[in-house]
Amino acid sequence: MQWAGKPRVVVVGQAPGTKVHESGVPWDDDSGDHLRQWLGIEREQFYDGAQLGLMPMGFCYPGKASGGDAPPDPRCAPTWHSRLLEYAGDEALILLVGTFAQAYYLGKAKRRSLTETVRAYEDFLPRYFPLPHPSWRSKIWMKNNPWFGQMVLPRLRAEVLSRLHASPTR
Repeated sequence: MQWAGKPRVVVVGQAPGTKVHESGVPWDDDSGDHLRQWLGIEREQFYDGAQLGLMPMGFCYPGKASGGDAPPDPRCAPTWHSRLLEYAGDEALILLVGTFAQAYYLGKAKRRSLTETVRAYEDFLPRYFPLPHPSWRSKIWMKNNPWFGQMVLPRLRAEVLSRLHASPTR
């Protein structure tokens, strides 16, 4: 987790994977590299907690399950997220990375699949921006969904950069 002051962009991810669990640095893996590329920002800006908050659905490594990591601990988000988001304020952009974050924050408004939810990203703005998880699997997903790179990523970068360069509210 990373948080300082009133971040203008909040990334809500899943839970730390093994590499991040070992390093203690959120998104310090290939997924983080892909996410920073999607956002169009450098590592230094990504790790500036006053601009960008990092908040996982589960705060600890959930262990392994078939096909990857186990789901995030369901106790973390209800216990901590609303408390942290109070500090961000209503104008913060919340990036919902992956199905767990989308299910929690969008509830019944999310679509039948991650693909449909991401495709409908404009329906959730200006507060939320749903994204697939930027793991190695997303490369396959992006190849099957070229509209993501053509339409969604440019809008994502524009939204993130406009929030990061906005004047702070008082």
